[in-house]
Formats: sequence, C-alpha cells, structure tokens
Amino acid sequence: MKKEIVRVSPISDLTEKLGVPLSAAVKANGFVFVSGMPPADPKTGQLVRGDIVKQTELCLENVKAAVQAAGSSLDKVVKVTIYAANSAYYPTINKVYARYFPTDPPARTFVTVGSWPMEFDIEIECVALA
Repeated sequence: MKKEIVRVSPISDLTEKLGVPLSAAVKANGFVFVSGMPPADPKTGQLVRGDIVKQTELCLENVKAAVQAAGSSLDKVVKVTIYAANSAYYPTINKVYARYFPTDPPARTFVTVGSWPMEFDIEIECVALA
C-alpha cells in the first residue's frame, strides 16, 4: 500500500503560503481522500466571502479539481462531508450540490460549525475511488 500526495492548485499553494500542514489530496489503497476545500478562487487563490451560492460553487470546483488531479472524477466520489457556518444555508447548498451530483449522489453528511480559522462560510471534503 502506497500513499501518494496530490498537489491541487491553488489550494496547495494557499496552504503552503499560510503554513497549514495538510495535503490537498492523498491517494491510498484505491481511494482519493480530499481535504476540506474552501471557497478559493482558482484564478487568484484568494478566499471568497459573501454569497453562499458562489462559495459552494467554488468549493465544489476545488473538490472536482482535486479528484481530477488524483486521476479520478466526481462520478467516483463515494462520500462527501459539508461543513457550513449556518444551517439555514442547507437548501441553497443542496441546489448547487445537485448540479455537481445529478444522479447516484454519494453518501453525505452536513455539519454546522461554530467558527473557522479563516473567513469563509463553507468547506467540502470527500472520498472517491481512485
């Protein structure tokens, strides 16, 4: 069993710049483990605040980039965890999420959190088949 670290720009660049000790994605034993993806703009690497639709889209685009960088795809995602700052965002997040997983969606957990180490309202992580 081999563990392979997968770089995912701009997330890997951002975490390295901030000194955060994590890998954006790791391939191991036939799976891809994607760390929580924040709403970082892929063009600028900057975190986006405000509109929860835009933040959710950016998180899911970053999840998509991570699984693709690992040689997988969204249709191979088996488990998703969504962390949100407000449970009232649930219906809005679901509408965006459904566009990314239109059929046979993965298992999923939605968790509200009390605070973040940075200023954003959502973070999404997943496990996919490699």
